Amino acid sequence: MTSMLYTHGSTPLFASQVDQRLHYCLHVPRELPDLPAPLVVIQHGTGRTAQKYRTAMRDFAEEHKVVVLAPLFPAGLIDPDDVHNFKFIEYRGIRFDLMLLAIIDEVAARYPVAADRFYLHGFSGGGQFTHRFLFLHPQRLAAASIGAPGRITLLDDSLPWWLGTKGFQERFGRSIDLDAVRRVPVHMVVGSEDTDTFEINNPGESNWMNGCEKTGRTRVERLDTLRRNFESNGIKVIFDVVDGAGHSGSAVLPAVQRFFGSLIGR
Repeated sequence: MTSMLYTHGSTPLFASQVDQRLHYCLHVPRELPDLPAPLVVIQHGTGRTAQKYRTAMRDFAEEHKVVVLAPLFPAGLIDPDDVHNFKFIEYRGIRFDLMLLAIIDEVAARYPVAADRFYLHGFSGGGQFTHRFLFLHPQRLAAASIGAPGRITLLDDSLPWWLGTKGFQERFGRSIDLDAVRRVPVHMVVGSEDTDTFEINNPGESNWMNGCEKTGRTRVERLDTLRRNFESNGIKVIFDVVDGAGHSGSAVLPAVQRFFGSLIGR
């Protein structure tokens, strides 16, 4: 069928039916197992390179017979100058965690995927989204891979959101289920040379809070701070530092694929 050209393999960008300002693309192997296929979600960062990440995961999808979903949450929603919206989960009434879950429901209505528990990786701004999504929906995650977030949220009720989790329940309508978070396999990954600081040390801009500087000078240091915070709360972490890599999502993707590959089909 002609439609198979567009619904299988690497697909075009589709508008989400829950909010047509939001989009997604997929890689769907033409042959899937009879059982629901694992679903791997790759969340882009500030550059919105959803299609690039989807294409980079194409061979992995074919080898492991998984469906890869790459959401696209555009910059400039409401505020034409905004580029950060999805990273902090809620933006001007848009709950990006719920939007992702709605997109997954749309995908599950079309393809035989295991939508109840999926694999989530995000790099840079996507890494910010991923660890905050983990706090909100651990029961939906088969695993979480957190790549090089420039700003982190610590499990610390003495610090205001988003530096910490003070007021989390009032903000999001649910508390953090730490026992459920502890059951999710967690991977953190960053390049050893991810040490540029101009973008992540920017007091006065919309994605800055005083106190952020205390979590580390570089993304390497900040991710290590997040690791130590997780481990102090009983959350086991596999921590990968990719030798020689800078701030590059594609450079750390092989480590992500090894992590997910070790879990899929177990």
